Amino acid sequence: MNKNAVIVVTGAAGFIGSCLVGFLNLKGFNNLILVDDFSKHEKDPNLRGKRFLHRVERSLFFEWLNEHKPHIDFIFHIGARTDTTEFNYSIHQELNVEYSQKVWNYCTVHGIPLVFASSAATYGAGEHGYDDRHELSYVLKPLNPYGVSKNEFDKWVLHEACHPGFWAGLKFFNVYGPNEYHKNRMASVIWHSFNQIRQNGGVKLFRSHRPDYADGQQLRDFIYVKDVIKVCYWLMENQPASGLYNLGTGKARAFQDLVNSTFRGLDLEPNIEFIDMPEDIRDKYQYFTEANMSKLRDAGYTEPFYSLEQGVEDYVRNYLSQGKFY
Repeated sequence: MNKNAVIVVTGAAGFIGSCLVGFLNLKGFNNLILVDDFSKHEKDPNLRGKRFLHRVERSLFFEWLNEHKPHIDFIFHIGARTDTTEFNYSIHQELNVEYSQKVWNYCTVHGIPLVFASSAATYGAGEHGYDDRHELSYVLKPLNPYGVSKNEFDKWVLHEACHPGFWAGLKFFNVYGPNEYHKNRMASVIWHSFNQIRQNGGVKLFRSHRPDYADGQQLRDFIYVKDVIKVCYWLMENQPASGLYNLGTGKARAFQDLVNSTFRGLDLEPNIEFIDMPEDIRDKYQYFTEANMSKLRDAGYTEPFYSLEQGVEDYVRNYLSQGKFY
């Protein structure tokens, strides 16, 4: 992709979106159109020092496109309502399905390649495994409205006869890293652990409410945001076969490992207390996720992923401990 290319990033002030903007800047791409709800000023530091052409309010984006008719070379549609505890489905329907359909249709009409954010939340309890085969999308049973909305859009995309010349939907697994300071309850366990350690010297983890998992041994596929944005960039540059792609490390790890690594990043001995999981999420909780990464690897992505220990140490030492942003 030519360095003068015009690239749209939606969700640009958020966690993954702002890291992607920073990575594109590092790669020499400054002609960026950033789309988000910029009224939420707690996200402002995520974009400090970033280089771009325009900031466009999410609600006005399509009006802005019709008025300005910019030439666009690529769109990263990262923006979404990501709150898994928001049970009003109409909010997810509007932002995660209908808005995404409008982005897709715009890319289709104008021949713009598209990478969009799906989610591992589409896999529900994992009863069908974690394989990014397209036909699996039709039998998945997500555990919350957020996951339902992401899967509904995936299914809609797969059913569409007209599509951009290249498209990829990325099923993000448990992403962690800098620029998630604004997410509060929805921030990663590392962010919460770091703040609990600073305040109380210890960490509270959810007790297991299933007999087949010990406390702290619930397993997730944790992926460092620096790996996520490298894959996004690789897809833009290489544009392999279109489709849905898992984006995790392919290795499930325990929450206890995650917290132990956070303590190590602070040069402290682990101090963990187990507490009951809130009732409102107990029956919606994923006890195991692990991405099958063969599709992305077969497409040609060969870069190694950060191990849990490497990623957490970098995040804790170089960002959280110093209050730095990516």
